[in-house]
Amino acid sequence: METLAIALLAFFATGWSVLAGADLGTGMLMPWLGRNDRERRLVLASIAPFFLGNEVWLVATAGVLVGCFPALEGELLSGQYPVLVALLTGWILRDAGLWSRGRVPGPRGRAACDAAVACGSWGVALSWGWLLAALLTGRPYAPATGAAAVLTALAVAAVFAAHGLGFATLRLTGLPYERARGLVGRSGRPWQPFALTAVLMGGLPLWAGTALPLAGRAAAPGTLGLLVPALLVVTPLLVAVQGWIWHTFRHRVTGPSYL
Repeated sequence: METLAIALLAFFATGWSVLAGADLGTGMLMPWLGRNDRERRLVLASIAPFFLGNEVWLVATAGVLVGCFPALEGELLSGQYPVLVALLTGWILRDAGLWSRGRVPGPRGRAACDAAVACGSWGVALSWGWLLAALLTGRPYAPATGAAAVLTALAVAAVFAAHGLGFATLRLTGLPYERARGLVGRSGRPWQPFALTAVLMGGLPLWAGTALPLAGRAAAPGTLGLLVPALLVVTPLLVAVQGWIWHTFRHRVTGPSYL
């Protein structure tokens, strides 16, 4: 059961990094991809069907950590408190901008929401990189500091941006697509850059997770006996719903979404 719990934690963390990394990376680049109000609405339409479903993977990751590794979760929560606050702040700011953009009056209000989407997306990406820096340096119970932490956070954010750029080439049309495609390059198939960055995004949490002392830190066998089978039942449903969403909205966008 402990091995299955570790596998589920790795699966959900990797899923969030790959899937949510696409919409976060696109949000990070929105000021560059969309130069006017209509173009920014198009960029938002490209991520609108996905971002809520993608966030479920982060919630599931936290749920597995809390339920299956409660002692480790408490130590990480206290040790990485500033990092987690920064990540949640960016998450809330990004979502507030997405939900509010179509509901605020005037161009200034929409511009403020666009700024919230971009800044919040950068905040989540940099915070995730900051968290991974602490894990990679072998100090998971204290925030990473120094030049190495800064460089790691910036490097991870750059991978997020590249992943979002690859996603944009698959979803956008018009001038926003041309800007994304011009930076990615026109050689090869459009899905190849996205596939490459997806591998990188998925590898980051797996690599950093090797520093976590998961073995021997799981919950009691009775608790795992209840939680792990339940998660194994729910996980295929989550994967199926996520696959349906990505298949249904696989086409390029040509107009604004419900946001």
